[in-house]
Amino acid sequence: MLEEVERWLIERSWSVSDRPLHRILAAKRASGQTVSVVLPALNEEATVGDIVSVVRHDLVLQVPLVDEVVVIDSGSTDRTSEVAAAAGARVVHRDVILPRIPAVPGKGEVLWRSLLVTRGDIVCFVDADLRDFSSDFVTGIVGPLLTEPGLQLVKAMYDRPMTLADGSTTGAAAGQGGRVTELMARPLLNMHWPQLAGFVQPLGGEYAARRSLLEQLPFPVGYGVELGMLVDALHLVGLDALAQVDVGVRKHRHQDGQALGRMAAAIYRTAQLRLARAHLLRPSLTQFERTGDAFEPRTYSVDTEERPPMRDVAEYQARRVA
Repeated sequence: MLEEVERWLIERSWSVSDRPLHRILAAKRASGQTVSVVLPALNEEATVGDIVSVVRHDLVLQVPLVDEVVVIDSGSTDRTSEVAAAAGARVVHRDVILPRIPAVPGKGEVLWRSLLVTRGDIVCFVDADLRDFSSDFVTGIVGPLLTEPGLQLVKAMYDRPMTLADGSTTGAAAGQGGRVTELMARPLLNMHWPQLAGFVQPLGGEYAARRSLLEQLPFPVGYGVELGMLVDALHLVGLDALAQVDVGVRKHRHQDGQALGRMAAAIYRTAQLRLARAHLLRPSLTQFERTGDAFEPRTYSVDTEERPPMRDVAEYQARRVA
């Protein structure tokens, strides 16, 4: 590990307990900054309501840390929107944001569009499939941005147990979450961007950043958004403007191996473009499924599109003037 990273791990890696809530609130009052919590959601009716309820109860009603809770529905076919709204979130459908540019499927697409319908000086992203959610996830990553003016982006780090078939997270699978991180993202970062080797959860969906940074970044439309954002932020603001906070344990729905393969392909593509800004020879991934006595190929396209920095979008510029 680089000496610079060893120093960074000491100076820019914290625990949620390092910043008591009263200190964070005092910093917010002194700075006058506002905070938006954004949940990108696709068919998450089972979990999104609990997350919204916890954030609103703990950080809106009990203490005035969060100024708005927004759920961006990216095309759910279940009751995600209804459940989120009933819990107190403002729900916005992906397709009504910036309709001039047709939306494409993908998490990064939703995060990018969320900048147009939120106002916070600090934007905190939280995945909508978390179980046993704690508001520590929000205070942990928002706190450093309010108390440390030099920071630009803070990611959550956590234990990520594998959920077993019976719903438990104990036993042999307890430490096996984050398979794409260990098999794809971490090797890529260590080999090509060793300054980022200290991030425990580089692909984690819980992170907060200053709007002034987010509006300067391109957004890969799909699963590559977290890696792309981390790499681009490093080049734009430097390692010392990035940090991570231990928020405990993250429990969520795990995807099957083939879905993880598609995720890994998108992440590799994101890394490749940032290494050489080259074109993929074949932006697709073929996987195999057994049907009867044979293996049947299934080919999926790999996300090859990125959205430009939001500050370059005319509608966003017009909103800032207004």
